[in-house]
Order: sequence, then C-alpha cells, then structure tokens
Amino acid sequence: MSLLDVRNLTVTYAGGAAAVRGVDLRLEAGHKLGLAGESGCGKSTLALALLRLLPAGTRITGEVLLDGEDVLTMKWGRVRAVRWAGASVVFQGAMHSLNAVHRIGDQIAEPILLHKKATPAGAKSKTGELLEQVGLPAARAGAFPHELSGGQRQRVMIAMALACDPRLIIADEPTTALDVMIQAQILRLIEQLVTDQDLGLIMISHDLAVLADTCDRLAVMYAGRVVEEGPAAQVYADARHPYARALSAAFPRIGDPASRFAPQGLAGDPPDPAALPSGCTFHPRCPVALESCPEEDPLLRTAGPERRAACVLAGPPADAPLGAREEPEPLEEARPGTP
Repeated sequence: MSLLDVRNLTVTYAGGAAAVRGVDLRLEAGHKLGLAGESGCGKSTLALALLRLLPAGTRITGEVLLDGEDVLTMKWGRVRAVRWAGASVVFQGAMHSLNAVHRIGDQIAEPILLHKKATPAGAKSKTGELLEQVGLPAARAGAFPHELSGGQRQRVMIAMALACDPRLIIADEPTTALDVMIQAQILRLIEQLVTDQDLGLIMISHDLAVLADTCDRLAVMYAGRVVEEGPAAQVYADARHPYARALSAAFPRIGDPASRFAPQGLAGDPPDPAALPSGCTFHPRCPVALESCPEEDPLLRTAGPERRAACVLAGPPADAPLGAREEPEPLEEARPGTP
C-alpha cells in the first residue's frame, strides 16, 4: 500500500473556478515527489487540499488516501489528529509562518503538547533534539524569530514539521527566499531527513532544476492538471510535453553559453481557472500546437518507461494496447515564446 494515493482530485473554489482538475498521484515512503509549474497552475491548492486546509466554501472531490485512509471523508476530529502527526506542511516564507511574539522553542513544542506526544518536560527536551537535528544549537530554543537568519528560520519550520513524527511532509517552496548557499544546505537537510526517517516528501517549486536534483519523480502541472509525470532527471532533461519543455528551457544552464546569452521564456500566463480555453488548455501558448488541439483535450498517455504526458505528440493513450506503447519519437524542439 502506498503512503499517499491521490485519485481524481478536483478542487473548486467558491464561485465555480476549478483550480485542480482530476489529479492522480502516488508516493511511497522514502521517496520524494516534486510538483512544478508557474504560479496559478494549482500546485499549492493541491498541497493544501491533501490536509483539507483550504478556505470554507471550497469543494473537494476525489480521494486522498494517506496510509489507506481517505482524508476527505474523515471526521474533523480525525483530520486534526492526522495533521502534524500523520502529515505536516513546511510553508513558504518562514517569517510569515512563525509567530513573532513567541520563542521558537515554544512554537515547536506546541504541536507536541497538543497531540499529547510528551509531557511539558519531554516536549522541551524533544524541542532541543529537533533543533540539533536540523543543524541549530538547542540553546536557540529561547530565541524569537526576528533573532534568526532566513535559513535558520526555515530550519525551525522543518523542525516544527518533524515535531510529531509524521509520515509525510509537504514542503511548499521551502527555499524560495534563501540565497543559493543556504538553499543548498536546506535541500540537503530535507533529503537526509527523508532517507534517515523513511518519510515521504512532496516538494513544490517553480524551479525544475531544484526538483530534478532533489526528487525521485516530478509532476508538472498546468491549468490545474498534471501534464507530465516521470523520473525527475528525465523530465527535466528531456520533457515530452511542450509546456514542461518550455519550463525547463526557461532556466539557464551553467556552462551552456547558448542558454546564458539567449534565455528562453514562454509568452503569456496560465489561463484563468474560470475561463479555460477549449481543448488542450495549453494550446494558445504552445509552439507546436496542431489544428486539432483546440478541440481535443488529451489525457495523460504513455510517453516512455514510467513516463506520462498529456499531449497528442507524446505517444498513444495510456489505455492503448500494450503493443502500441512504444518509446515515442522526441517532440520537435519547442521554441518558447514563439507564436
């Protein structure tokens, strides 16, 4: 049984806009799954939906099986018990997530005491252990958030996420506001914790290079759907969906003068969830769109070993006969920004 099994997840905000549309994902313990895409593609909405952290009035359908138990059908008492203890979140922007008037040790100890994982004395001791686990001295438990650097505050957020020994950690842009040296340290720390404690990790980022370096598998989202999924390094280096390829090409590669002096981009923005284009939602921005793309909305289909892509150029449908599921020809080189 998978640690996390997301089936046909759809999230519709009050007003009728579907921010997530029929997403299927699976994650095993000890593995790391990356979620990539531009702002507005549904990544954070998907992550918050996994623990029912979205605002009142939001409609969520489908299944979110955490260790075989559907989070979406749990009673509220059970949901509160699962948060922190079963799955926890490292939010983007630690300074905004930490309480500025409480010492960090008290904030780390709070979920431990709330979930009755230890006595007050035991919670204090575990707080020191958690701080040391993430590379901070236990004595820093008495500090206020403003007395710490950005990287130290992010380490505190990770310590809080680990406080109740969860099986799953969801990290939403955990390194966006950090310089590259601290970013590398935080990423290595997260990787080590996943390996040592056999956790499952979902990491959200717009940076494919970071996800390719950190995660085992990568799912690229566009307009609320997963448009490509596969081994992270392969998706980054040889994307099969034009959007994933354009997203990868937008990042200059060290040692590649062509990408340095002629950086590529993608014109326009993701569509408004309340006014999605007909057919393939990416076709208005796609440099290799076909005449049929405004009419046909392709489902994820086999695009190579352990790979899927929602593009008619990527290969046969995923439910095609096994004899038809051959390695597809590479897509014509996408030229982001070309009309």
